Amino acid sequence: MKTVLVTGGAGFIGSNFVRYLLRVEPSVKIVNFDALTYAGTLENLKGLPDNGRHVFVRGDICDRPLVDKLLREHTVDTIAHFAAESHVDRSIHGPGLFVQTNIVGTQVMLDAARQAWLVDKIVEPAATRFHHVSTDEVFGSLKPKDPAFTETTSYDPSSPYSASKAASDHLVRAYARTYGLPVTITNCSNNYGPHQFPEKLIPLMILNGINGRPLPVYGDGQQIRDWLYVEDHCEAIRAILKNGRTGETYNIGGDNQPPNLDIVHGICALLDELLPASPHRPHTSLIQHVTDRPGHDRRYAMNITKVKTELGWTPRHSLQTGLRATVQWYLDHPEWVAAIQQQAGYQQWIDRNYAKRGGK
Repeated sequence: MKTVLVTGGAGFIGSNFVRYLLRVEPSVKIVNFDALTYAGTLENLKGLPDNGRHVFVRGDICDRPLVDKLLREHTVDTIAHFAAESHVDRSIHGPGLFVQTNIVGTQVMLDAARQAWLVDKIVEPAATRFHHVSTDEVFGSLKPKDPAFTETTSYDPSSPYSASKAASDHLVRAYARTYGLPVTITNCSNNYGPHQFPEKLIPLMILNGINGRPLPVYGDGQQIRDWLYVEDHCEAIRAILKNGRTGETYNIGGDNQPPNLDIVHGICALLDELLPASPHRPHTSLIQHVTDRPGHDRRYAMNITKVKTELGWTPRHSLQTGLRATVQWYLDHPEWVAAIQQQAGYQQWIDRNYAKRGGK
């Protein structure tokens, strides 16, 4: 792992991975490749050391000539593929973009890697790795007493987003089996932490709570998720890149199963504590139940025995410590929040998806 191409490296998880890898792998060079759509922003890359170890390139993963050029120009031996459209609600309103980015884009990246590594052999094929970052949502929904998802759970996606990620997972495995491309896949649970675009549950609740706006909770709020602090996720991916078995899939989760409503109450309690002078205390008074999203999965849970056993990885952050660190980060970075919220179309999307659902 000498030169890593990080797709989606200006997005939430990708930018956290870039920062993490630069810190813990001092000899690694990163080529950061991002289209800078609404969720990918240079704001996420501010403050990175300018010492030649990090090169940012704006571009689309569907642009095959550009991908080919980057792999050869930088002699890339590792690809960490984060780039994806990832918000379920947006996929319901516009599924075509998810098919293009998540399926077609992944196929372009796979084929470019196959050509560069296995055909042209710009580096020794045995020293290469294509790591694909996926989601637990490909497995569908669990009933209350169902066992947690394992790496062999059958796929049963519910939304256009999860269906597009399921298709991309299948493509990655097909390139491994058909062409011998050295791949690994991670299916992760819900990430949270610094730099997350504030359309997702946790940052949306934090920022709405700070500003005294309604906290929109879908349905009864009893949807269950496994929450993973983003730096724990980054640490797991690094462990897999260094020591994971080629061709294997690893589930990555935070080892918890709280209902969404509990998450919102936890955020409210932290805001009450950290903003004692807020006129919106108690922040739970802002909670508003709204119409649920179509096809909303009821429960996810991740069995992470495999990654624990094989690689010795386990999440370092509990939900309590991770949530506290996340709330504090948003309180400490109002300039980042302001820059994101001033983006064209941001408020219109929030209004379209949340405000128009109405209270219950």
